[in-house]
Amino acid sequence: MHLKARCNYVNLRMINGDRLKTAKTLVDKAIKEKKVFSVLGPYPVIRAGLRARGWVERRLPRPSVPQPRRRDLETEVTDEGDSSDDDDLGEEGERDDEADDLYDLMTRLVRNEMPYFYWTTKRDSIDCRSLRKDQMTNHYAKAGSFTTKVGLCMNLRNLQWFDAADPDTFFPRCYRLGAENDKHAFIEDFRRTACTSLLLYVLEKYGGDSEWERTGEVYDAKSHGLSKPRKQYANQRVGISIIDNALHICQEYLNSLEHCDIDITLETIPTLSEQQWKVFLRNYYLVIHEGLTIEGCEAYVERCKCMLEQMSRVCPQMETDGLCNIWIIKPGAKSRGRGIMCMNRLDEILSLVNADHGIMKDSKWVVQKYLERPLLVHDTKFDVRQWFLVTDWNPLTVWFYRECYLRFSTQPYSTHTLDSSVHLCNNSIQKHFQPSPDRSPCLPAECMWSCSQFRSWLAASGQDDLWEGVVVPGMQKAVIQTLLTAQDSVESRKASFELYGADFMLGRDLRPWLLEINASPTMAPSTGVTARLCPAVQEDTLRVVLDRRCDRNTHTGGFQLIYRQAAVEVPQYLGVNLLVEGTSIRRPRAPVYKPLIQSHPDPLSKSSSHKSSLISSHCISGKENQSEEVKKAWPTLSSREFTLEKSLIFQPKLRKCPQRLILPSTCCVLPSPAELHPQKLSHTHTQPDHPPTHRTRSNLPSLYRPTLSLDVINLRPRQTLTSGRYKHETHTVNTSYPVLRMQKYLSLNHRLTMDTFTAREGPKSS
Repeated sequence: MHLKARCNYVNLRMINGDRLKTAKTLVDKAIKEKKVFSVLGPYPVIRAGLRARGWVERRLPRPSVPQPRRRDLETEVTDEGDSSDDDDLGEEGERDDEADDLYDLMTRLVRNEMPYFYWTTKRDSIDCRSLRKDQMTNHYAKAGSFTTKVGLCMNLRNLQWFDAADPDTFFPRCYRLGAENDKHAFIEDFRRTACTSLLLYVLEKYGGDSEWERTGEVYDAKSHGLSKPRKQYANQRVGISIIDNALHICQEYLNSLEHCDIDITLETIPTLSEQQWKVFLRNYYLVIHEGLTIEGCEAYVERCKCMLEQMSRVCPQMETDGLCNIWIIKPGAKSRGRGIMCMNRLDEILSLVNADHGIMKDSKWVVQKYLERPLLVHDTKFDVRQWFLVTDWNPLTVWFYRECYLRFSTQPYSTHTLDSSVHLCNNSIQKHFQPSPDRSPCLPAECMWSCSQFRSWLAASGQDDLWEGVVVPGMQKAVIQTLLTAQDSVESRKASFELYGADFMLGRDLRPWLLEINASPTMAPSTGVTARLCPAVQEDTLRVVLDRRCDRNTHTGGFQLIYRQAAVEVPQYLGVNLLVEGTSIRRPRAPVYKPLIQSHPDPLSKSSSHKSSLISSHCISGKENQSEEVKKAWPTLSSREFTLEKSLIFQPKLRKCPQRLILPSTCCVLPSPAELHPQKLSHTHTQPDHPPTHRTRSNLPSLYRPTLSLDVINLRPRQTLTSGRYKHETHTVNTSYPVLRMQKYLSLNHRLTMDTFTAREGPKSS
């Protein structure tokens, strides 16, 4: 039986020769000019902009795991960055070009070439440390120090070391729920904010102050949460002591800022115990959330007003705190508004944290004060998305985009409800809701405005000048100060750059408040506003990072340089552990001298014949004691006192050289080198009647001569005896280490000198 083999033939399209020749020409030029790029993700604008500049794409290998679909993106969590609104991941799949397409041919021709430009969605897609110096990428390593909620919360606390500014003036106060110290600080802040909110409630409801009415003119009882009392609380009132406690807590806080609480210790009993705080917060909730009244609070209006004025001077966020004490809980390192909740009760917030031990361990969640009184457009809340570009970290170089856009909520603003549809303006959240029928028809259905539309609205209300005078400078300052605090954490790389998206909220005075900074901001044309702005931002980014490298005067589009720091020399990275190399300081060793002649000091009354006998006896035994003398030449002695008996007054002489002390020839004369040798002693002293050689100034021993000398620290007379013309004095000399035993070293020469001096100057003692 014969088997017939079956062959399958694949039909391949014929490649146009002219196209192939053109593709090879363009590829050769791109390789020569190092213009090979790779893009990971659906960025058609980036691809088109690079191809127009002569770049050729080398496609990166597709991951083995398929990309998640749009509805599965909610489960994706990034470890470091908050790449919010990454809706462009599923916006457009990468399609396979036709076989005879020119770009596909060029892509195949550079499949083995090295890319010199990377644009990716995720930071960890490319290892920046493995890139060459001439390879560019659109991310910096370790940028999570300000693109994560935890990192931004921690870094802005160090702003005082970089700039004379207070982060509370542009960043809502924030705490890590997993850190024990931050947790206690948050509890104190929540209680103190409840006190100020209660005082503000008394002032606005019973004070009738026109200033406070203007600040809350757009808020009614419903927006404040002051709904009608429920039936079970209809006949119930809160005691006046709640206001007294609130005033006392605020006063204690003011005293602590002025350091008036310096004597308070841990043993000091707090103003309110934990049980009293529970009662206070329960009554506070009844007043604010349930609408109960406080009996007799009209008498406290002036005191409340005065205290609030003092607190507003030291608390920059009092105008935005509101009455309901709402806090927003954000999971760290998550984007697109996932997991964010608003809460207004302390026990609920703490129970949420305590229920998840992983949160306590990793400190991934932060709690931030919610801005309860933002600027509203047609009674609807909005936030601002602002782009900025960092092209270098040393020197820090920041580019700010001239245009931004506003994102509106689909529901009218109210603090009575804590739903995400009211308080979260993120497009990835609001796209799941339909606009409320109660919302103003002046707002667009796609819930977005460009900055030009917003400026038109400001001009209609007579506030057009505040955009250039307050909003833009405030956003620029907040961005620069945030980047300064993170400059030491981010790994700087000259060929890298990164585009960020900052989210701001405006107060009623149009002061911008920074909410968060996002890496890899969305570039999806989800609305008509983003369809126009996002391509322009990407094209202008290429102008800054590519075109400006070749021509410094090139047009940068909507980007303007707002900050360039002076370059700072960065030392080599030594790691966490510091190592100091060197040798320890040791005690210097004394030089080894030839053996010295040892003798005992004799009093001045003894005759010279007795001295000669001592000298001769010592010379005989000198060789026997030679080894012992070497060991005892420089004994280890501490600072000590000893007494010298001399026959004259000590008169030091100074050389011309400063700081040099010369001793007279008759005082502490050192032996000559010839006298140190035992074999020459007999020859030296055979002629005792020989007059002593006159010692000139040049051969006098000094403290800086190579020969051994004494360091005379103190010289004072202790006893004086007068006998005719002879004057006998005893002096005490303090010496320090090293020192020779005077009996061993100076005995011989000293006796000879004293004998000569007695013969010339004075009689011998009997």
